[in-house]
Amino acid sequence: MSTTRFLTGITPSGTPHLGNYAGMLRPAIAASRSREVENFYFLADYHALIKCQDPARVQRSTIEIAASWLAAGLDPEHVTFYRQSDIPEIPELCWFLTCVTGKGLLNRAHAYKAAVDKNHAAGTETDDGVTAGLFMYPVLMGADILIFNAHKVPVGRDQVQHIEMARDMASSFNHLYGSEFFTLPEAQVEDNVATLPGLDGRKMSKSYNNTIPLFAARDQLRKLINSITTDSRAPGEPKEVEGSALFQIYQGFASEEETGALRRQYEQGIAWGDAKQLLFERIDRELAPMRERYEHLVAHPGELEDILQAGAAKARRLATPFVRELRSAVGLRNLAQAAGGAKAKAARQALPQFKQYREADGKFYFKLVAADGALLLQSLGFDAPKEAGQAIGRLQREGAEALADLQARLQPFAGEQQALALAALQQLREAAEQG
Repeated sequence: MSTTRFLTGITPSGTPHLGNYAGMLRPAIAASRSREVENFYFLADYHALIKCQDPARVQRSTIEIAASWLAAGLDPEHVTFYRQSDIPEIPELCWFLTCVTGKGLLNRAHAYKAAVDKNHAAGTETDDGVTAGLFMYPVLMGADILIFNAHKVPVGRDQVQHIEMARDMASSFNHLYGSEFFTLPEAQVEDNVATLPGLDGRKMSKSYNNTIPLFAARDQLRKLINSITTDSRAPGEPKEVEGSALFQIYQGFASEEETGALRRQYEQGIAWGDAKQLLFERIDRELAPMRERYEHLVAHPGELEDILQAGAAKARRLATPFVRELRSAVGLRNLAQAAGGAKAKAARQALPQFKQYREADGKFYFKLVAADGALLLQSLGFDAPKEAGQAIGRLQREGAEALADLQARLQPFAGEQQALALAALQQLREAAEQG
């Protein structure tokens, strides 16, 4: 069985805070320890340029975020940890994908539509302030994912559209160039991500300027915690945990037993100053060992650079030969190979093809078409893309046996169409066996 690949990126456009740690870094690092998956973690510094044109800030943020991942426990020996800009194959793949991606698809991207809506509301030109970088963001993200043929990409619901767009790009390329070069990635939606409130009770976010830096100095951490907004209830007066930013942050770090103990102290009227001291001690106990490692790495950026370069070398062992294959597929070849390449392409194009897609009903479908475009098989709707992909895989591997088992998931067909479908599946099997 092939290893499942997970891919996670973080954009270096600011200083990591406690919310980033609880919501992303900590669970991602815990997941990276599994030996059943292959993990890719990267610093998306190309993406940072879309919003930030301050070179010093981009560099500083890259240092801080790389140091944060490593200080929090990411082991570069067990994962592929790299900086996006160290992999030249990513922007090259981005261009290949750009050439097969419809502008209409990118017009529907959430970030672009939000910018357009904002301009319309302000009465300004539709694309005022919209850079090509913002518009092309989904294609670069598609290249990030497809360069390593990642199977799973952990994202929040607001990012699911980008994974679906990456699937569209992969399908378009595969179809146009006649081979399954790309795996169709799946979004792993993180519905239970811990969301911490900030100093003012709203979601902790750089946009609200209410964050607590992850590796703030001890004195600064204490000062920031002491500034968390609380109500006016006096010591001895029972307090509500519901809506208490202080309690929710504590809960994000403490065990169930510790959380239960603080809940009882709320009921007994703990003073806010005492509650803040408990929160400070609990967070500092977890972060102090990491803070020491973080401060060392920030002070020695050469060590970070060595780790990232080693990660880049590891990543390029996969990316370089893959892009070499893609270059040949699109026709960027040694001219002495032109004749052979044309014959190979013609042979691929003569094969029947599976096409997987999503309809307006939200369900996932596939069809098998002959080389001349004639429809041979048409599926019914599947709830998840993985189910449709598994059905395609069975048909490709098992042919007639899978066709019989999957009758209930296919639109009715018989007679000559069935014979043509069986012949097409046999043709695909023979082509796969011949390499």
